[in-house]
Amino acid sequence: MLKDYEFTSESVTEGHADKLCDQVSDAILDELIRQDPDSRVAVETLTTTGSIHVAGEVTTKGFADVQLIARKVLKDIGYTDPRFGIDYEDAGVWVAIHSQSPDISQGVTAAKNKEQGAGDQGMMFGYACNETEELMPMPIMMAHKLTMKLAEVRKKNIVTGLGPDGKSQVTVQYKDGKPKRISAIVIAQQHVDEKSEDVLKKEIVEKVIKPICRKYVDKDTKFHINATGRFVIGGPEGDSGVTGRKIIVDTYGGMGRHGGGCFSGKDPSKVDRSAAYACRYIAKNIVAAGLADRCEVQLSYAIGVADPLGIYVDTFGTGKIPEEKIVALIKKYFPLKPADIISQLKLKRPIYKKTAAYGHFGRNDPDFTWEKTDKVDVLKKEGKK
Repeated sequence: MLKDYEFTSESVTEGHADKLCDQVSDAILDELIRQDPDSRVAVETLTTTGSIHVAGEVTTKGFADVQLIARKVLKDIGYTDPRFGIDYEDAGVWVAIHSQSPDISQGVTAAKNKEQGAGDQGMMFGYACNETEELMPMPIMMAHKLTMKLAEVRKKNIVTGLGPDGKSQVTVQYKDGKPKRISAIVIAQQHVDEKSEDVLKKEIVEKVIKPICRKYVDKDTKFHINATGRFVIGGPEGDSGVTGRKIIVDTYGGMGRHGGGCFSGKDPSKVDRSAAYACRYIAKNIVAAGLADRCEVQLSYAIGVADPLGIYVDTFGTGKIPEEKIVALIKKYFPLKPADIISQLKLKRPIYKKTAAYGHFGRNDPDFTWEKTDKVDVLKKEGKK
């Protein structure tokens, strides 16, 4: 692996069209799980100028008022002004939801003498590294912190004239494999037509970039803020949005692989979501225990089958014990079957809407149970044997 290199990751604000869709899908999931924890949900959302379209498969004893939920998500984000191309009061909301296929259900539902199987085939990855306190790659963590700050200064009116849509991109320079400085920051922030671009750029540097990145920027760091010179048309008016189109933003910013399945709108019987959370849980505990500086974990499943088909670990040459021993520890101490993952990580709770913006990993929130490092002591003990 290269010792000296630059790596770039991006994040988007909660008002980005794709993230709007992720939040609507997960808000629907939350409402159904709140009423019926065994709900089976696979909901997709699409948005474009002035409209939201929701489709998918649901089996539940609960009821979700999709129109009401979608409008509340719009309002919470800040789509309250028709100038931004969509607003919570006047948006059109179309719904096309039907029940889950019984062919899928029979393979997933636990029954007498039959374990709950995986909700689909596929492979899921988890990653952790020791370059930040969150045990996440620095580029994606800095990118998320910038977009969160963009939303904060907008909602608190610290910077006036901002719209809900925005993006960040951070390039980190690594020396000898460790992050040393930020070499470039890209910000795209929607604004009203009357807002001066020159004023906006100064305010973003002073009130967004410096508070977050001061430690890592220097006189040579390049700033690109609204590089086209204008960002008035944004959100669903500027780009259509679809659930699941920001999977790299959702995970590790491209550092670490991705199985391909998105998370939002899916209940935890779908291993695309629950097993990806389990992989992060495993990788984070391995790094936190000092068994490796970097760790990537893959699990793979077949639909209707409880046990994973394979477990793969890569410590990128940083492992303190053999990878074969780490795999043995994973099998011994971590939940790997869908029902066990769901139970140990307490995934049948209405916790998902807040995962749908600013990343599913690296968040200090007690509801993000996959971020706990409660296996560190036993892993340290076993690692010394």
